[in-house]
Amino acid sequence: RKAMAYKKGDYAKYHKSPRMIKDRAIRTQNRRKAIRTGRVKKGDATHIDHVDGNPRNNSNKNLRVISAKRNRRKQ
Repeated sequence: RKAMAYKKGDYAKYHKSPRMIKDRAIRTQNRRKAIRTGRVKKGDATHIDHVDGNPRNNSNKNLRVISAKRNRRKQ
């Protein structure tokens, strides 16, 4: 796997963009909802996966809990 070559400051600039902040907030929201409903626990090495592969589709039917290993392999 090839490492990304970022210019100085580009990485931070990308992650501070409004779009990335919004996406990160939605990922956190989905994880916290799964914790509240008892589907996952903190530190249990599971990920919340989007069934259709679209990270913007956050409906309950599209979210599932899978192992971190399986999720990384899928990508």
